[in-house]
Amino acid sequence: MNIPDSYIHFLLVVLYSLVIGLSQRKLRMKSEEKEPFFGSDRTFTLIGILSYILFIIDPATKIFWGIGGLALVLLLSISYVFKLYHLRRYGITTIITALITYCTPALIITQPFELSLLVLVMVLLLTEMKETFISFAKQMKHDEFLTLAKFIIIAGVILPILSNERIVDVIDLTPRTIWLTTVIISGMSYVSYLMQKFVFRRSGLLVAGIFGGLYSSTATTVVLARKSVKAPDYLQNRYSGAIVMATGMMFLRLAILLFIFNIPLFQQMWHYFFILFALSMGIGLGIYYYKSPTQEQLKNFSTAVEDKNPLEFKVALIFALLFVFFTVVTHYTIQEFGEQGLMALSLLVGVTDITPFVIGLFQGGYDITAAAIVSATFLVLLSSNTLKLVYGLAVGSKGIRRTLIIGFAGICFATLVALLIVM
Repeated sequence: MNIPDSYIHFLLVVLYSLVIGLSQRKLRMKSEEKEPFFGSDRTFTLIGILSYILFIIDPATKIFWGIGGLALVLLLSISYVFKLYHLRRYGITTIITALITYCTPALIITQPFELSLLVLVMVLLLTEMKETFISFAKQMKHDEFLTLAKFIIIAGVILPILSNERIVDVIDLTPRTIWLTTVIISGMSYVSYLMQKFVFRRSGLLVAGIFGGLYSSTATTVVLARKSVKAPDYLQNRYSGAIVMATGMMFLRLAILLFIFNIPLFQQMWHYFFILFALSMGIGLGIYYYKSPTQEQLKNFSTAVEDKNPLEFKVALIFALLFVFFTVVTHYTIQEFGEQGLMALSLLVGVTDITPFVIGLFQGGYDITAAAIVSATFLVLLSSNTLKLVYGLAVGSKGIRRTLIIGFAGICFATLVALLIVM
């Protein structure tokens, strides 16, 4: 505690500069290029020390520190011109890193320690991840950044400008709540797509079922069931297991939505959703690994699933319209027929996309009990899962039917038990 701040700052400058310099030397050692290059560990450390000296000798005007920076820019410019005309090399990463090193003393002295440490970490990551970024860029389709721009427009441009006043006085429905639900669902779908495409790209049916279920278990069921028709017999269990796991992910998805829209109800009912999630995933994994194919068989047949980007404006608009429709229908159903009418509506909604209906329930605004909300949710899940089983049996191969029936029977039975408990 008795060490002067100037000593601590100096040691941090030396340490940060040395670490950055060592990372530059390591990168140069990994490179196959044998040409001269600008500095490494000692050079970067000396740049940091020089910057620190010039920064503290004139703390008021910092003229000497500015002159030192201009001198460094001049030296770096000479180095870059030599590299450009004689070596035909165009990268300036090392030059930018040297300039950041020169700014390190000012950052350490004037800013919180955590910020300077964060800058150091980011410099090390960005200089080390060149090959990762190249590989990442090769996997990207031509319209990936267009898709990212769409999501930014949906979440960052449209949402803030929408009004938070009710459209109709008697219904708790505002333009902002409508679009907020759209943003959340689009965001979950987009993250699921990115994880499947860039992080677990070669993981096959297992990840397709998991992340596909996080996006849309119904769509995943139809896609995997159709692909099972052309799959050999030794892969049938893998397709049916992936379908069951996609349905299991739906419970996790609903738990996340419940946490976002209704934390008090989540605190009361979260264990039901997580038990159903764990049970469904366990059944799915059991089917998936039952009579597993050999590695040689897996090599002879590709289990990759086409990754289709789910983030489209028309999908977002359709979801928003469905959300409005189900909110209005639910309101008048409860008003006219009470909780019994809500239960009947839940069974009917299962033949469509259940997410808009469920989010409307989770947001509240209806004169019903928490138990009625959860009961309606489990009823719509029973209806939806039954329909998914019908889809799978109708468009899938004969080889997945038996395991598919077993898997969905277990899920539906567990859901029915949970429904009887909460009613």
